[in-house]
Amino acid sequence: MEKIFKLKENGTNVKTEILAGLTTFMTMAYIIALNPNLLTGFDVGSQLWNGVFLATCIASAIAMFVMAFLANKPFALAPGMGLNSFFAIVVANIVGLTGLSYLQSFQAALCIILIEGILFLILSLLNIREKIVDSIPLGVRMGIAPGIGLMLMNIGLGSNVGIYSADGGPFYVMRDFFGALTPSVIKGSMGSAYPEMVLTVATMFIGLFAICVLAKLGVKGAVLLGMLVSCIIYWAGEAIFLGNNPFASLANASFVPPFADMAATTLFKFDFASFFSIGWFTVITLIITFCMIDMFDTIGTFVGTASRAGMLDKEGKMPKMKEALVADAVGTIAGAVTGTSTVTTFVESASGVEAGGRTGLTALTTGILFLACMFIAPIAAIIPAAATSAALIYVGVLMISGLKHVHFDDLTEIVPVALMLISMPISGSIGHGIGLGLIAYTVIKVFTGKAKDVSIVTYIISALFLVKFFLVV
Repeated sequence: MEKIFKLKENGTNVKTEILAGLTTFMTMAYIIALNPNLLTGFDVGSQLWNGVFLATCIASAIAMFVMAFLANKPFALAPGMGLNSFFAIVVANIVGLTGLSYLQSFQAALCIILIEGILFLILSLLNIREKIVDSIPLGVRMGIAPGIGLMLMNIGLGSNVGIYSADGGPFYVMRDFFGALTPSVIKGSMGSAYPEMVLTVATMFIGLFAICVLAKLGVKGAVLLGMLVSCIIYWAGEAIFLGNNPFASLANASFVPPFADMAATTLFKFDFASFFSIGWFTVITLIITFCMIDMFDTIGTFVGTASRAGMLDKEGKMPKMKEALVADAVGTIAGAVTGTSTVTTFVESASGVEAGGRTGLTALTTGILFLACMFIAPIAAIIPAAATSAALIYVGVLMISGLKHVHFDDLTEIVPVALMLISMPISGSIGHGIGLGLIAYTVIKVFTGKAKDVSIVTYIISALFLVKFFLVV
């Protein structure tokens, strides 16, 4: 292990790395079931659902193994949130345009992911993606981690809670907390969900406070232990107050991976004829859109998480960025081949980094657990949202501390950073936040007589994001 991952050089050990990998897995295990739900319209148990489920586990594991052994970084990868929803919309649009079945349209849309992955692999090997990372101004880079921190808190306090309000949107804990967590206000619109909501909110905060106390006391694995506290309290509350058996789903659960369903629906099922039938302009637009969102989501996650872990050099660059980007590209190709949307680096990697993960052994551990989920998915499914929310909020708070590196007296830094801080949680996209920040940086520099301070690559990226924001849906 020492020879492969250089544990001593990175100030870590096997136990810490494995615990960090387990922590990362627990905070992102939701994607294993949520991804096939989103891509198949919640058609749980169908052949396509089973195929996407296995593809999620396999492609994620492949990407993490490459990250572990090639880049030796603690980053975890899986089909990206936002990108999978966009993929599902594209599939539905292909159905409307061509009259094909959903399965045929799904197989046509997989061609986008394959082309994107191949393009990214070429760009990564030629160091072009790395040069794009380096072109991002240092001040903007320093604001990425705090922006991700607010985004994590937004996820933890909102969509990850798993409870929805009367209008169908996610129930945001902090928005509705003060004076609203009462039966007279909530029960009328949420009905029987009210007791579950109270239990979720209570255990989430208990888990968060447990993590904070344990971390302050210097306890190793504070994030994981706090999540376990939250799990235990939630399971007990579900049994005592809701009268449910939290482990009932395990009784009739199947632990046999549905490989035959994947082979029949998604494995190497590329329908190029149907894909190109939607028109060349649409094809090119879709590929560019997927590429831009994925590229800057990945770049933002790398830079933001690495800065929190102290992995950046004095110039704000991450060593072995090229290898990490190759892992991302390989994961996307693996996703296309097996049958899922774009595989990208997960922001939840920050939870493992905060737990002490510093090397590829963290990524390897998480990847092995994803593979194991082909057989033990029902066990991963019983981890309550309250536990993962507690970890996400805690890590989000810590990442906000990166604001201390931002020069608040320089408008060319603070304005882009402020825009990223608000746009990342609102849009749910790291890439969109970076794009808005770069546009602000470029505009301010140009109109204050400092156009020469802006690199050619930054001008190009800013222009592309302007096109993306105003001309591409």
